[in-house]
Amino acid sequence: MSQLKRTPLFDLHLELGGKMVPFAGYEMPVQYPLGVKKEHEHTRSACGLFDVSHMGQILLQGPRPAEALETLVCADIVGLPEGMQRYALFTGQEGGILDDLMVANPGEGLYLVVNAACKEQDIALLEMGLDDEHRIEVLDRGLLALQGPKAADVMRRHCPQACEMVFMQHGRFEIDGVSVWVSRSGYTGEDGFEISVPASETEALARRLLAEEEVEAIGLGARDSLRLEAGLCLYGHDIETGTTPVEAGLIWAIGKPRRHGGERSAGFPGADVILHQVDAKDHRRKRVGLLGEGRAPVREGTELFDEEGQRIGSVTSGGFGPSIGKPVAMGYVDIAHAELGTTVYAEVRGKRLPMLVSKMPFVAPGYHRG
Repeated sequence: MSQLKRTPLFDLHLELGGKMVPFAGYEMPVQYPLGVKKEHEHTRSACGLFDVSHMGQILLQGPRPAEALETLVCADIVGLPEGMQRYALFTGQEGGILDDLMVANPGEGLYLVVNAACKEQDIALLEMGLDDEHRIEVLDRGLLALQGPKAADVMRRHCPQACEMVFMQHGRFEIDGVSVWVSRSGYTGEDGFEISVPASETEALARRLLAEEEVEAIGLGARDSLRLEAGLCLYGHDIETGTTPVEAGLIWAIGKPRRHGGERSAGFPGADVILHQVDAKDHRRKRVGLLGEGRAPVREGTELFDEEGQRIGSVTSGGFGPSIGKPVAMGYVDIAHAELGTTVYAEVRGKRLPMLVSKMPFVAPGYHRG
């Protein structure tokens, strides 16, 4: 077994009483003494600080970086304005999703944040897929996520200019003389900021933010329940190489200029398969939200059945939603059972529990849109 990596905050996690677990090749805190449920609730009501330094941070440089990246993703990158970021998907030749990522346009080159578990393959994909005019730089930087309805109050004391941004804007600022790259975004469904900081300065900034009354350290457990309530996909679970963007309900991530009839139609791996599904609407399954009754959580891998007892799909993420007091899940069902309001049955310990196909997100988003 290969040696687990550590983020710049490893010692701080131990000091704070973090329970460390292996995650995507790193030793990461799954929870702190506060506990997963209270960490979740604190983020929804105040402000949580997450260490996401295990994510891959990459600069793409060259004469036409947006055009170059569009050969690998289905998003509209050429149309991404300076100072904005956009969700994108690396796709494979069969139409499956190789990873999801964020792409920011800081004005010179592109700044990419990719998933930790896919980091090495994404780097290889970029190195092989880009032409000789373009190059990538893998950055040695920490990444902090400050999330919750009071995140802006906290950020205003340290970087007031960042609070002028709205959801999905990206900017470069200074905090106490340290250069930071900030986006107004996150993975919880709440308002918040993701802050890229030089690795050597990460711990100092984290301590500064944790010293604020509103802020608590939050681990992977609450990060997962928060993103599930927000209806956000986790790569390797809700989306993967056997899933197309259309099946995953991510048609909105296929830029309109990249679709048939657009000015830069296709030109990305798997475009024939994906765009056929967009146009013909003939995909056989779909990602849906599922809302349970009672208290029993329905976990990943649970099989789903219809009223006649026929297997119609499975759960890809699931647990108890602390914010709504019910079991919540997402998964894939055949198209005939994907309509909102349909009752399906999850098999849990020999019992078939009813779940309602429901709209996502399960909680109202708190994104700051101005």
